[in-house]
Amino acid sequence: MKQRMIRWGKDYAGSFSFIGLVGATLFFAASVTPSLIPRHFAVQGVLSGFALAAGYACGNALGTFYRLLGFREPSIAVQSMSKRITVMCVAVVFAYFVWRMTYWQNSIRELFGLQPLETASPLSTAFIAILFATSLIGLGRLFSRASGFVSRKLGRILPERIATAVGFSSVAVLTLFLANDVVARRLLDAADAFFAKADALDQDGIDQPTSPLVCGSVESFVNWESIGRQGKGFLVDGPSRADVARLTDENLESRGGEAIELPMGEVGQPPLRVYVGLRSRPTLRERASLALEELKRVGGFERSILVVATPTGTGWLDPSAVDSLEYLHGGNSAIVSMQYSYLPSWITILVDPQRSIESADALFNATYDHWRTLPRDSRPQLYLHGLSLGSLGSERSADLMKVFEDPIAGAVWSGPPFPSQNWWAAVSHREEGSPIWLPTFRDGRLLRFTAQTNAIDANQPWGPMRNVYIQHASDPMVWFTPDLAWSSPPWLAEPRGPDVSPYLRWYPVVTFLQIAFDMAMATTVPIGYGHNYSPASYIDAWIAVTQPEGWTDEKILELKSTFSSREAPKPAS
Repeated sequence: MKQRMIRWGKDYAGSFSFIGLVGATLFFAASVTPSLIPRHFAVQGVLSGFALAAGYACGNALGTFYRLLGFREPSIAVQSMSKRITVMCVAVVFAYFVWRMTYWQNSIRELFGLQPLETASPLSTAFIAILFATSLIGLGRLFSRASGFVSRKLGRILPERIATAVGFSSVAVLTLFLANDVVARRLLDAADAFFAKADALDQDGIDQPTSPLVCGSVESFVNWESIGRQGKGFLVDGPSRADVARLTDENLESRGGEAIELPMGEVGQPPLRVYVGLRSRPTLRERASLALEELKRVGGFERSILVVATPTGTGWLDPSAVDSLEYLHGGNSAIVSMQYSYLPSWITILVDPQRSIESADALFNATYDHWRTLPRDSRPQLYLHGLSLGSLGSERSADLMKVFEDPIAGAVWSGPPFPSQNWWAAVSHREEGSPIWLPTFRDGRLLRFTAQTNAIDANQPWGPMRNVYIQHASDPMVWFTPDLAWSSPPWLAEPRGPDVSPYLRWYPVVTFLQIAFDMAMATTVPIGYGHNYSPASYIDAWIAVTQPEGWTDEKILELKSTFSSREAPKPAS
């Protein structure tokens, strides 16, 4: 029995393609180089496992292609010498990359202000990678054997080449069906059910509001239990009128300064927030109609600022974005939003990004159609906002042909994901010499970009509509694209962003895998990096777009300082 196991092990090891193993080793080495987000060794192990399997497949495919071309095989001596040289070269590359692994991870962590790692755990990474890659290669072999079995059966009645093509195609179609319509669909349904249950759970300390001006109260048109976890937090956790003055006054008094006299709304009125959950009404149109009626009920169209905000995939609205607007305008504002998914943005964007677009379009149309019927001298300034997948939906909602006659005032969008067509049109037509991670679009009268450091020139004239994108050079949600698998991206050109490792290099297929994994980890980094946008960036953007009165440079710095003192890790969006 022991001899059989040993013989089986030798036979199995000998069944691997030499060139495939070379490709696997090189892909593994490339996978441990830095990407946009620092990685835990377990995540790195799974990523490297994918890279190993992809490298083996690529190497195996090259070998098969070489044989199909019909070239003469070199002599045994030449093959033996070539293999030895190849093994030595690959071993040197592998050893160097693994040796530099910790240094490369720390090059990202240093930029993000994180403590450096003593070790990136290369042995643990390699173990996880080999285990995972072996499973993937095993599945690939199972596919190959199934394809060969079908081809041999068909070969009895069809010519060999036709039988091979039909056998491969039939097994491929069956595999895709099982992967997409069975495995992937069940996984997606399970994820949707999990996040739906999480959305229905109440947060500690979040109780139904008692004020009739708050959405979800007894007087509200929106049932409190239908709103969802993130929506309830948005409605209850916002600042009151007193909070705006108290927070700023306490901040200055602690520094020996005088209190700021903020431009407040009517006495006793807090900022208004309206939120409609997925369970509030069965259809998009009904939810949008409900949001409009609730907005009218609480007096949202009587405020000076009205924002139609599209949330992230989970229904979350970033407090850094919404709170900062309300402080800047002294509570004389209203924000309306509507949930469209339970899933995190990085899942929704891969599965069904259209959800965000359709939801944003329905809510904006309902709000805008009523807003344009109001007298121009007394209606609020209308703005758009969205983060992540919310940015994708929000930028598409205000169709230019629809608002051309009666334009809105502007928008603040942050972390626009890669399918965002309007965003991509702007960055791809940027002014020559401006980097893609901080582009200049035409004369800047319609659209501007900013990042960690404010890049909005206050002295540059604006047009009647003001739009700002906030984006980080280290945000994988922004920079992931399918063509990373075969072409180097423009965001790696010099000069590169200040939060991107200087050691990040593009490798075919591998960089695609790295940035894809980064998307799932994009909110696990400190605020101000990756997909976590800071209050300071939102404050700069809102000031540029909405022009609140009474804010000097000193007051703005104090407000930013107050917000930075309460920064905390953000939930997955």
